[in-house]
Amino acid sequence: MLSWHRPDAFSYLQNETVICTIGIMESLKKERLSVMVTDAIKDIIRNENLKPGDRLYSEKQLSERLEVSRSSIREALRMLEVSGIIKVYQGKGVFINDQDTMVHPVQDWVVENAESLKEHFEVRLLIEPHAASVAAQRASSKDLEILQKTYNDFVGFVQSGNVARAIATDGAFHLAIAKATRNRTLIVLMRTMEQTLNEGWYASLHVPGRLDSSIAEHFELLQAIEAKDSVLAASTMEKHLNKAISDIQQFFGAM
Repeated sequence: MLSWHRPDAFSYLQNETVICTIGIMESLKKERLSVMVTDAIKDIIRNENLKPGDRLYSEKQLSERLEVSRSSIREALRMLEVSGIIKVYQGKGVFINDQDTMVHPVQDWVVENAESLKEHFEVRLLIEPHAASVAAQRASSKDLEILQKTYNDFVGFVQSGNVARAIATDGAFHLAIAKATRNRTLIVLMRTMEQTLNEGWYASLHVPGRLDSSIAEHFELLQAIEAKDSVLAASTMEKHLNKAISDIQQFFGAM
């Protein structure tokens, strides 16, 4: 049984580099709770000196200890599994991976989950070009302001080397486009993709150079939507997604 040295979950988050304040909670559009939870679980692994093969706390235990929802725990565990830090075995639990034996942790995950990634991008190619087209027609000045700010945040995180926050903000940018459509069903679909089926974002943005490419591609998307050019917005989004697929295929040799 693993020992837990800090029963006060929020004190733990605060003391171990993840500061949970009201301001942060209100800014989850640009930095989702899952990023903080992911960092907190990494701290648990490091502070409790867990070794490859050791069992991590269950999803339920982590939820209770960190006082966050189980969906946030599941999202954080997926990110940790994609990065090779843990391995989730259905029916058995979550175990620490031996990263020293892994040539490229994300590559191993991509190869194992190539079919799921293919499905992820197939759905996004069906939804997102149309969302960009509609957003170009319907986006209000407030929507454009949010898109511009999210884009600026993304650029800042990329340039500072904060990959985790860059990935979260990349998803937020795509969700902001969906919100600009005013289509509630589409927004729900995109929120689900961005929050619970986000491995595609994580895998593609770990391809060397992909984050920098996304800066330019997001800027083109932003320009098309600001210009209210629905045809250009759709084609730019399609090109953006296909480029991500191509980069994954070339670097990881999968999909």
